[in-house]
Amino acid sequence: MPRFFWFLRRRFRMPVAEPGDQYSIWVGLIYIFNLIVGTGALTLPAAFARAGWGLSTISLVFLAFLSFMNATYVIETMACANAVFKWKRLQTIKRDSIQNHEGDSEDDLQDERPHHSNSIGDLEEPLVCGESIPSRYYSLDRRVELGEMANLFLNHTGRNMFYITLCVYLYGDLSIYSAAVAKSVMDVVCSTVPSNYTNSSDWDSLPCFNTSTSAPGVYTRLDCYHTALLTFFSVMGPFVFFNVQKTKYLQLFTSGMRWLAFAIMITMAIHLLIGSGPQGKPPSFDVTGLPTLFGACVYSFMCHHSLPGLISPIRGKARLGTHLALDYSLITIFYLLLAFTGAFAFANLNDLYTLNFVPTDNENVFLEIVEYFLALFPVFTLSTSFPIIAITLRNNLQSMFLDTSRVESYNFVLRKLLFPVVAVVPPLLLTYFLEDISMLIRFTGSYAGTGIQYLIPTFLVLSARRHCAGLLGLGVVNKYKSPFSNIAWAVFVLLWSFMCIILVSVNMFEKS
Repeated sequence: MPRFFWFLRRRFRMPVAEPGDQYSIWVGLIYIFNLIVGTGALTLPAAFARAGWGLSTISLVFLAFLSFMNATYVIETMACANAVFKWKRLQTIKRDSIQNHEGDSEDDLQDERPHHSNSIGDLEEPLVCGESIPSRYYSLDRRVELGEMANLFLNHTGRNMFYITLCVYLYGDLSIYSAAVAKSVMDVVCSTVPSNYTNSSDWDSLPCFNTSTSAPGVYTRLDCYHTALLTFFSVMGPFVFFNVQKTKYLQLFTSGMRWLAFAIMITMAIHLLIGSGPQGKPPSFDVTGLPTLFGACVYSFMCHHSLPGLISPIRGKARLGTHLALDYSLITIFYLLLAFTGAFAFANLNDLYTLNFVPTDNENVFLEIVEYFLALFPVFTLSTSFPIIAITLRNNLQSMFLDTSRVESYNFVLRKLLFPVVAVVPPLLLTYFLEDISMLIRFTGSYAGTGIQYLIPTFLVLSARRHCAGLLGLGVVNKYKSPFSNIAWAVFVLLWSFMCIILVSVNMFEKS
């Protein structure tokens, strides 16, 4: 083999994950399934009941389809980013190689060029590709996060909008997590609210330990909520100053706890339906509940910001899109089962579904243990995720305002103190004065969630297609191209997103 191509192949070979770091397509789909089906699913039954079972079913299926479409956009953009990195690396190595082999004549190099694509597995010239020859430039071997894609394909304004949207979404995530934990602790610690108490807006002002008295100065449910919230932040907040990584065993533990809780909730709801009949009577259509449902669905199908890290280690990605469609179909069926059973089994649904299973004075010890487990379920699972999200937010804030290539040159306050505090304090203040989880979910899902799940993937894929077409040529085929590659799909997603934001804004303005 000529020295030029031997050198080129040795230098350009892309780093791949170690065999132990890779997993099969089915394991990858399980990870994606667990990523999507998280705490957002706990908000679906209440939103489902408010919007009506008919409208909610149609909306849930439609939003699942849109989420899948934009997931394929993320995959296509990731393949485009891999192609750009490979192309740039190839050009650099060619330039270095030519400089190192100045004695080689131009004619020798021209004679070697036709053997290029056959000699080197990972490389090929753009011009040798056609419509029927998939390009090796496009791959999913290298993990490219959304932030890297934004830096690669978006302009300065687009990158700033990306980081702002991501940070707002992460702030909303932290607020929802902390409020859910504090409310769960409040409902476990405090006495059960009487079943004949119908004024839900005043529940937090009730005495915590004795609902039959209302003397001034007693310890109220709101006081308990504030105590639980401050305790949660004092325990979990300091982790944002360090680098905490999720371990494999922690992921397995939290996944097992989550699936056990979901299985118990569905089983208990079905048992109530069989034993007592439908207690809930949700309407078929109620458009006033659509904004809350939209926010809950967007939040429940969110995976796009973490998708690259789960896709890159998968072995055998040839039919990734088909398997991902199967994953989304199973998730949609699961959500419908959870929402339908909850909407019809309970006359009144809490914003957080686990709060419908608060412990009661039950003679059955096993049933009481199950109720305590469900009531404290958000505390266990969300507490393990809170530090990771807080650290992610801290890192993105640093990327927005600091030059990450010379972080060590900044003073100690900027490097170690300012951004951890800015990441944790705003969610604490927000949830201290606003414990309404449905409001938090509606804002996070409808605004920041729409940006992360719909707008950013669409703008990224449009910019990536244009960038790669100019760099590699129109004849280079991206085998990971989205099946929704027609420009009409992208226009539809953008119009739908802007319309939903306007409708949600009008609804929130009217209610304020």
